Amino acid sequence: MKNKDLKPNINAINKISLKSKFKSYLKSPLSLIMFLFVVLAAATTFFVLTYLIGYILVKGVPYLTPSLFAWKYNSENVSMMPAIINTVMMTLGSLIIAAPLGIFTAIYLVEYAKRGNKLVSVVRVTAETLSGIPSIVYGLFGLLFFVTTLGWGFSLLAGAFTLSIMILPLIMRTTEEALKAVPDSFREGSFGLGAGRLRTVFKIVLPSAVPGILAGIILAVGRIVGETAALIYTAGTVAEIPSSPLGSGRTLAIHMYALSSEGLYTNQAYATAVVLLIMVLFINAGSAFVARKLTKE
Repeated sequence: MKNKDLKPNINAINKISLKSKFKSYLKSPLSLIMFLFVVLAAATTFFVLTYLIGYILVKGVPYLTPSLFAWKYNSENVSMMPAIINTVMMTLGSLIIAAPLGIFTAIYLVEYAKRGNKLVSVVRVTAETLSGIPSIVYGLFGLLFFVTTLGWGFSLLAGAFTLSIMILPLIMRTTEEALKAVPDSFREGSFGLGAGRLRTVFKIVLPSAVPGILAGIILAVGRIVGETAALIYTAGTVAEIPSSPLGSGRTLAIHMYALSSEGLYTNQAYATAVVLLIMVLFINAGSAFVARKLTKE
């Protein structure tokens, strides 16, 4: 029988299953209410997301002019190119600091620490506490410690260290959950073949947990790219590409905030939002592609 002959049968089966589900919902009014509530919540989420993306594109795309991508910023072109480069450098710097610390901490908590260890509970409580602190508090801490006490001044380095503290709990918790999701049979099979714990972790467990780890890194990147309060107090708002890590520079989010707050470049602020949205979409798509490749291997 060809696949074309199977399609009508599959459609008929789907219709029958939908009818039976609907009849079961009618028998239980509470189930029907919950079903309608879930569908309404999903539709509302989709509508809000689509509306926001469409609103930003409609408002910003007409004002994406070549002058916005000039190499140097001035009051006439209000170029976002320095902010784009600063955003990329800030993201890479923060991930270089936070990702290894978060991943290795999660490996210790899941693979090496004993169950019921007080240190594990203290680390987890600390991570949950850090994840709930407002970003403005991180900015004030970075201002007092990195900018003033260590003498780094308003710089990309101070901003990267401040953001790394912000995203560290997120990366650690998502990595921990990803490692826990790996079946114990994988570890037992590796131990049964004579592999040690270190080889098992890095050859068996970590590759299996890569999609979950990348999901946490994607969320961390989203927080880095969209952060403003912490970076205003640490990285500064200078609209230029710094010559060194100790130089000051604004990211795209700060650039968009500065343009909108001045009230003179609102249209250019919408155009900056479009570029920021495209950057986040590309980062998410690239991470998903890498995760699929690693999972297949």
